Amino acid sequence: MTSTVSTDPSTHGGTPTTDGVADRLAEALRPFVGGDLPVRLRAWDGSEAGPAGAPVVELRSPDAVRRLLWHPGELGAAQAYVTGELEVPREDEWDLDSALTHAFSVARERGLAGSRPSAAALAQALRTALGLGLVGRPPAPPASQARIRGRLHSALRDRRAISHHYDLSNEFYSLILEESMAYSCGYHESPDVSLEQAQRAKLDLVCRKLDLGPGRTLLDVGCGWGSLSLHAAQHFGAQVTGVTIAAEQKKFIDARIAERGLGDRVEIRLQDYREVPERDHFDAVGSIEMGEHVGERNYPTYAEVLRRSVRPGGRVLVQQMSRTGKWPGGGPFIESFIAPDMYMRPVGETVAHLERGGLEVRDVHALREHYVLTVAGWLERFEANLGRLTDLVGEEVVRVWRLYLVGGAMAFRDGRMGVDQILMVRPGRPHDLPPVRGW
Repeated sequence: MTSTVSTDPSTHGGTPTTDGVADRLAEALRPFVGGDLPVRLRAWDGSEAGPAGAPVVELRSPDAVRRLLWHPGELGAAQAYVTGELEVPREDEWDLDSALTHAFSVARERGLAGSRPSAAALAQALRTALGLGLVGRPPAPPASQARIRGRLHSALRDRRAISHHYDLSNEFYSLILEESMAYSCGYHESPDVSLEQAQRAKLDLVCRKLDLGPGRTLLDVGCGWGSLSLHAAQHFGAQVTGVTIAAEQKKFIDARIAERGLGDRVEIRLQDYREVPERDHFDAVGSIEMGEHVGERNYPTYAEVLRRSVRPGGRVLVQQMSRTGKWPGGGPFIESFIAPDMYMRPVGETVAHLERGGLEVRDVHALREHYVLTVAGWLERFEANLGRLTDLVGEEVVRVWRLYLVGGAMAFRDGRMGVDQILMVRPGRPHDLPPVRGW
């Protein structure tokens, strides 16, 4: 353990001490982390504490600790990270991914989930914070943190939530996603296929499952940047109607429709899914990673829109993320910075919702491991285009996205999240699904 001498009065109340900030914080944190620090802590005064060879966590400003005092756990740490007050530098074999993986592993080994420190530990932590001059008003929330107002899952609030995430700019997303702009899990026939190949394979898979072909009609609910809508029209000959509430996405797809001469086969509407007027109309309905955004109370309405839009006997495919545990929104970081109001549940509960909505579930295809590879492809493109991304959105949003991509890959890798394709038919007329399916 290493200490440095600091005489900064703002740090130590004007009293020189041989105990650096890092040592004092490490001692106060012992009851909270179940013993010795699992990381090497480097504080703003230059002092260090914790095991050599462990990942380094730099506290570059007292505000990093202040945020953790006001928002203990994930939210405070995320706020400090995205503002640059907390850094996990690349050192030796450690990077953000391996450092977070190490921290999660130690927490599991020490049984820290759900544990509560004693009153004495809290009192000692408060004394340390007072001694370091860290107690005061909370720092302002980061500029990148969402501020969404309105009634939960009202049409207006949903538009604001979607805009927060998707309207950064089309160029921003084009530097992370591949050419089709598919912002959803790919289908990796081997770990070696490119991101482009995996997304093409996913789109082919969806179109085959929906039995699309020339003259068949498809409703694409939550069409994103049009990857499925354009693919179904261009490569399968389908007549496609796509709906989105993100104005930037519609603008992007409309330009691609014009470029590819698909104006007679694809129509994109700036429309909430609840406003789709057609009933008993489409041969097939697809909705790719949009159901997470409709909310728990609105999910029956979403299921009803899927059912009523397709003709009896027609097929419906939902690709949707799943999650177990107490954070159906993905956790404080995701809910505050990435996707406000998102709601996920175990896949079995989603299947039950869809069945209660009048659809017959025929196949559930788990793709969790595929998402690890998809996010790895996005992260590779993210790092390769880091300079341009920073020019577009600034350093803070770039840090938000690095944490988002790294954390998302970990969640799928470790089984905290999953993703599934759920294939259904609408009862009322015989369906034409083959009894043996070779997707």
